[in-house]
Amino acid sequence: MRAQIIGTGSCLPEKIVTNDFLSTIVDTSDEWISSRTGIRQRHIAVDETTASMSTEAGRRALESAGVKAEELDLIIVATCTPDTLVPNTACLVQSELGAVNAVAFDISAACSGFVFALNMVDAYMQAGIHKTALVIGAETLSRIVDWSDRSTCVLFADGAGAAVVRAAESGVIASTQGSDGTRGGAIYVKNRENYNPFVTEQKPMDYLYMDGGEVFKFAVKKVPQSILQTLEAANLTTEDIDWYLFHQANARITATIAKRLKVSNEKIPMNVDKCGNTSAASVAILLDEVNRKGMLKKGDKLMLAGFGSGLTWGTMAIEWCI
Repeated sequence: MRAQIIGTGSCLPEKIVTNDFLSTIVDTSDEWISSRTGIRQRHIAVDETTASMSTEAGRRALESAGVKAEELDLIIVATCTPDTLVPNTACLVQSELGAVNAVAFDISAACSGFVFALNMVDAYMQAGIHKTALVIGAETLSRIVDWSDRSTCVLFADGAGAAVVRAAESGVIASTQGSDGTRGGAIYVKNRENYNPFVTEQKPMDYLYMDGGEVFKFAVKKVPQSILQTLEAANLTTEDIDWYLFHQANARITATIAKRLKVSNEKIPMNVDKCGNTSAASVAILLDEVNRKGMLKKGDKLMLAGFGSGLTWGTMAIEWCI
C-alpha cells in the first residue's frame, strides 16, 4: 500500500502586507523586492497561531476528503515555528479537531518539512501501521524574523497547508530525501541559550539568519539532482510529470531549476508572489490552491519538491487520484 492524497486544505492569515508597506519600515521598494524574489505581498499572522492555522487547514482538508476526524489514526505537523515547545502542535490540532484515535507528533525539517512528513506517512502505510493520516505544514515565521532586516523580512510569511492521506494501491510513486548538516549555518535561528544557576548571563533569543547566496547555490544544484533521482526511481522522465510543485522560496530559484531540468514554466504553478516564503507550509498551500482551482485531474503525475534549512531537501513523485 502507498500513501494517496484524498483531500487538501490551507489557511492564510487575514492580514496582507504589501511590498509598499515594507518600504515604509525598511529601506526597500516594491521594485527591489519583486524583481529579485517575485514576491509582491505576503500574509502575516496577527491573531492567528501555528496551531490555529494548522487546525483550520486540517479541517478544510478533512471536508475536502469527506473524512471525519475520528477516522484519522495519525497526525503529523511539519513546523519549525511551533507556538509551544510542549505540547507539540499536532497534539493541539488533534484536540481541536476531535481526532481521538490519532497518534500526533511534529517534525522539523524547515522548508522540506511537508515533503518529509508525507514521505514518513508513506513509509507507515507501506508497513501497514497507519491507514488514514492528516499531514500538515505550518509556520508563523513572522515571530522569528527581524523586521528591521530588509534582507529577510521581505521574504518570509505565515500560513498552513494540509493533506488527508489514505493507504491505497496508488499514490506516492517514489521519493528522495537528503540532508547536509555541514551547511546548516546558511539558514538558522538560535533557541534560548542555557539559563540556570550556573550561567550568569542570559542572552536574548536571536532572529532568523540566512545567507541568501549560499541557499541559492544549494537549491539550484541539489533540487534538480534530487528530482532526477526520484524520476529514475519512478521510471519516469521530466516530460512524464504534469505538474511541478516547488517550495515557494524565490521565483529566481524556481526559474533556474526549471531551466536546468528543461521543464516548461507552464508546468510550474507559483504563488510566491502573493504568499511569500512560508517554509514547511508552502508546498501544501500550493497543492491546495491548484487542487481547488481544478487544475489537477485524475492520473496526473506530480513532482513535489521541498528544500531549505538543515540543509535539507526532499522530492516526491505522486499520482493524483482524486
